[in-house]
Amino acid sequence: MKAVTLRLTLLALTVAVAACGGRKTEQLAYVERPAELIYNEALGQLDKRRITEASLLFDEVERQHPYSEWARRAMMMAAYTKYVGNDYEGAIANAQRYVALYPSGDTTAYAYYLIALSHYERILDIGRDQRTTQQALAALQQVTRRFPESDYARDAQIKIEMTRDHLAGKEMEVGRWYLRQGHHAAAINRFKHVIEEYQTTTHTPEALHRLVESYVALGIMEEAEQVAAVLGYNYPGTNWYADSYNLLAREGVVDRATGARLDAAGKRKRSWWGRTVGRFF
Repeated sequence: MKAVTLRLTLLALTVAVAACGGRKTEQLAYVERPAELIYNEALGQLDKRRITEASLLFDEVERQHPYSEWARRAMMMAAYTKYVGNDYEGAIANAQRYVALYPSGDTTAYAYYLIALSHYERILDIGRDQRTTQQALAALQQVTRRFPESDYARDAQIKIEMTRDHLAGKEMEVGRWYLRQGHHAAAINRFKHVIEEYQTTTHTPEALHRLVESYVALGIMEEAEQVAAVLGYNYPGTNWYADSYNLLAREGVVDRATGARLDAAGKRKRSWWGRTVGRFF
């Protein structure tokens, strides 16, 4: 979220800006000037929301004074300017160059965070290829691993959970498609992956229920019963649990009224499932 980015940038770079604009398309004509003068002019352009002009001027600081302190600052500000102008590739390239040249710099933590944000804000919907989502997750995890006590890490952790939920959503979409097509083994693999790799996401209750559906479709009732019991134990108040319970009742696996497990002859028999559902029904 750019509001968070702006607040953190104020702390790191002492600059107040917020805007969006175009991309760099050309270089300025070379007119030698002091680095500080060019840098401050760039800040002025950024403050006026002239993103393209500001980006060119920050790059010009580096071009004219490549080994100065102003060049180091300008490199990071150029990355930020490209980010607010939605030039995510440019922002990533500048921030990565900063990290390579100044691995222990004053704003290195912010550089990693900006790289992560630039990937994160390009995440597409769950129906698209998820390479960008994977890149965002890896970049966000870099922030939390390298700078665990920073404000950036705290915000990155929130985005990590959202990114993982997004990836789980993609797995669920594919699993549901396999289930509809009758490819139950493939569907089971997808739903199991969600449960094993993304168990803290919002998709876990549905993944458990879809596993129950898949096992019932294959006639593997014992597995269906066990998964439904896990669903009931961990998510007793969800519609997904109610759906699994009703499905197994229709299949004659459990008694609808009592929740007791039924044998092949329709008689009750004691099981973990019966004890589990008995706690909630």
